[in-house]
Amino acid sequence: MSLVFPVILGSVRQGRNGLRAARYLVEALESRGHEAPLVDPAELGLPLLTRMYKEYPKGEAPEALERLAALYRRADGLVVVSAEYNHSIPPALSNTLDYFLEEYFWRPSAIVCYSAGRYGGVRAAMQLRAMLGELGTPSIPSLLPIPEVQKALDEDGRPLQPWLERPTGRFLDELVWYAEALREKRGSGVPY
Repeated sequence: MSLVFPVILGSVRQGRNGLRAARYLVEALESRGHEAPLVDPAELGLPLLTRMYKEYPKGEAPEALERLAALYRRADGLVVVSAEYNHSIPPALSNTLDYFLEEYFWRPSAIVCYSAGRYGGVRAAMQLRAMLGELGTPSIPSLLPIPEVQKALDEDGRPLQPWLERPTGRFLDELVWYAEALREKRGSGVPY
């Protein structure tokens, strides 16, 4: 069954390594037959949040928000690719996620974290897990940390390290399992 998993990149910095990880996940999902559009805050150019998507009168939200809302409504789950900024979530990621709420409900999320160092961004992932749950898109139990991302993936997102394949496969198997289960339940109604 083909599913839709937007891959949300969190960094807008120049020379960002996160694009490697995002491209890797897009390719991994597409190779399994899923749709995996990249959501890149650098391309979206969203201003700092002053009001959520739902606070705009119908039809008056900026075009980028309308496109994202439509994508998230079609989504079966989300893949969030996050660096670690000061042991926390990158500001561009928080800003991109915070525009929406109901569009995320009853869909699982999966956290891919990365860093240039050995910890793979896991400190940010812990805070991101709490945030995603509050947004209504609880994260699956597993994480996919990518330490030394610049050595693990090339600029196009192709793996440079053989160890990456196995945890990626297990991670995506888990995400698909949760996405299929919640998709089935959404089809028969939601609690509210």
